[in-house]
Amino acid sequence: MDEEYDVIVLGTGLTECILSGLLSVEGKKVLHMDRNDYYGGDSASLNLTQLYRKFRPNQAPPTALGRDRDYAVDLVPKFIIASGELTKILVHTDVTRYLEFKQIAGSFVYRDGRISKVPSTEMEAVKSPLMGLFEKRRAKKFFEFLQGWKDEDPTTHQGINLDKDSMKTVYEKFGLEPGTQDFIGHAMALYLDDDYITKPARPAYDRIILYTSSMARYGKSPYIYPLYGLGELPQSFARLSAIYGGTYMLDKQIDAIVTDADGKFVGVTSGGETVKAKQVIGDPSYFGAGKEEEGGKVRVIEEGKVVRAICLLKHPIPGTDDSDSCQIIIPQNQVGRRNDIYIAMVSSTHNVCAKDIFVAIVSTIVETDKPELEIAPGLNLLGPIHEKFVTITPVYTPTSTGTADNIFITRSYDATSHFETVVEDVQDVFKRVTGTDLVLKKREVEVTE
Repeated sequence: MDEEYDVIVLGTGLTECILSGLLSVEGKKVLHMDRNDYYGGDSASLNLTQLYRKFRPNQAPPTALGRDRDYAVDLVPKFIIASGELTKILVHTDVTRYLEFKQIAGSFVYRDGRISKVPSTEMEAVKSPLMGLFEKRRAKKFFEFLQGWKDEDPTTHQGINLDKDSMKTVYEKFGLEPGTQDFIGHAMALYLDDDYITKPARPAYDRIILYTSSMARYGKSPYIYPLYGLGELPQSFARLSAIYGGTYMLDKQIDAIVTDADGKFVGVTSGGETVKAKQVIGDPSYFGAGKEEEGGKVRVIEEGKVVRAICLLKHPIPGTDDSDSCQIIIPQNQVGRRNDIYIAMVSSTHNVCAKDIFVAIVSTIVETDKPELEIAPGLNLLGPIHEKFVTITPVYTPTSTGTADNIFITRSYDATSHFETVVEDVQDVFKRVTGTDLVLKKREVEVTE
């Protein structure tokens, strides 16, 4: 291992694999290492044996669940927004040639004790039980205003300045009820909490337009999902990196991150050998997540925790029109919380589990010392649960930008139900590592019916 690299990447989570792929395409000499013998890190998809080894080491998977190789259970439940930033990266890099995508069948929201489809077209809005007759008219005007907005044409602004006026002002202008604001802000703009309401309306406007344009793209929901699970995504970017000369080493313990007298990155020690590089990128677990490094330098801090329950069901989720896949958002106001609860469900049509099994993952940001009780409103919607695996994962964030010591640390996967924040992190790290913005081309993604 006496070669010198431009960049060493530690961990094969999606964020790290996208970065190693993009940097390899840019002509950088990349070495990518992982302590695990599989790709994906915290964003891996596990077969039954791996799932039980992780959560119940002393128990073999029950034969009733079917064949081991039929399973690819995601550790982090996220869907891809059809018109979102991850789609642009997949298309820009041509990684789509390694993947097949399928639509997620429905997007639902919990309100007043029941599940309802999130209306995405004017026709659906007219039929939606989420709003009364007069509220539907007000909502129609609100959506027409958003769709008709043109920055350069003040006649479309109706006296509103998206960069100065808060979202609260916009809602009030159209007289929207709190319940309607709930499903627009949480099930369409996909905010985790209500902090956005008092801030300028532009980001919320952008998010709602992203949702409606994604919805219009394939019809059933704004989300697509890769066949064989999310673990396919990091592997596909790893293939991209390899095509452009990237080197991969799995099952490698990282013994030390080596720095010089000034604290600048020099190399990585593994198995008694040190490999040198100009820069290092890695997930928080390689940089003492929460622990003090030698010399007392804390490189990452814990921002909070996410609780996730992976549930195996023998039926679709009740109230979702027997959908083979769906997302359900429980806005925090509906259950007296500060953060939303998410349910993401996929099934054998996505090649991630045996026939007649459904995988539903319930997740939220931890707010109390009893995390499992916090996801109860979500678990209660699932019907009988055949198997349940609960994780409580700290969310880490780096303490510095990395530009001073050439050590660039990615963020943990958050509680959002999509990949937009992951891509923000990719763009942010890419700019700090290369000094230039990531520029993407626009093309279409094929989705199988």
